[in-house]
Amino acid sequence: MTIKLTRRTLIRTGAVAATLPFLAAPAIAQGWPNKPVKFVVSYPPGGATDIFARAYGEYISKQLGQPVVVENKAGAGGTVGAVEVKRSAADGYTLLFTISTTMIMNKVLYKNLPYDPDKDFVLIAYMPAGSLPTIVATSTGVTNLKELAEYARKNKTNIGTYAAGSYAHLVVAELNKHYKLEMEAVHYRGESPMWADFLTGSLQGGTGAWFVAQNVLQTGKGRAIAVSQKRMKKLPGVASFAEQGVTSDVFRLQGFVCVVGPSGMPNEITNRFSDLFVEAGKSEKVQSLLDQFGIDDSAIGRPGFEKLVKEEAPIWLNAVSSLGLTPE
Repeated sequence: MTIKLTRRTLIRTGAVAATLPFLAAPAIAQGWPNKPVKFVVSYPPGGATDIFARAYGEYISKQLGQPVVVENKAGAGGTVGAVEVKRSAADGYTLLFTISTTMIMNKVLYKNLPYDPDKDFVLIAYMPAGSLPTIVATSTGVTNLKELAEYARKNKTNIGTYAAGSYAHLVVAELNKHYKLEMEAVHYRGESPMWADFLTGSLQGGTGAWFVAQNVLQTGKGRAIAVSQKRMKKLPGVASFAEQGVTSDVFRLQGFVCVVGPSGMPNEITNRFSDLFVEAGKSEKVQSLLDQFGIDDSAIGRPGFEKLVKEEAPIWLNAVSSLGLTPE
């Protein structure tokens, strides 16, 4: 069949084509969601990332009228889960629940990262991990950062971190730089083994989450002497690094749990999820969890997440790069 192209035909065809971008986006989301939504959690079951994914997912499931299925895909610093979501359809049915390491620091911690955090995902919402206390052994007699510096000048001082390249590692590096010290960073695979060693007396200090370090504080063997960012409700008497004169940009950085989707996910679905995560953060169940974990702030939506990454990612990357680690 031969189609005769006339001026009228071209105008009519052009007019229809021009409307397609406006019709396509709502059409993609039409009827969404009509099946379960999957949260791929890039860390093991039972950890904070997993617990919060399930709590937020429970609220969101009720609002969407569809099940939210949590699937743990742990490994390689969040890489395994990130790659799975990167390869998923951008249709609003598969999201990645992960942490700041996966979205920022892995860019310098891994030589051949199989995903691009900046191009392969759309940012949805983040949940601040809260201020992290730096804790020292009570036996040292140290009660603040200045006293820690004085102690470390006279004694060999080992400070635990929950991973090389982590915020805890940066704390040691920045304190060494600020006070001209040579404290040794001792790296572990997670906080639990770090605090276990602390209790044996092999470490003089460490930095980590309040809820993991509770036992250390409750036994009286450890004392919190500084917190990142700002004072915590759980430790109101402990001053921040900045309040004690240690003003490196590192100490204003926010570690976070976050949710992202595969690049290309429709804006209306992305924004809907963003709003739902903010709402869920105000729910009774999530607020109760935040209190249990010693976290003072709930989920922040897409605009705030995009602003955070734009402003803080360069600081993270520069700080971690300065540690001189060999990428894996």
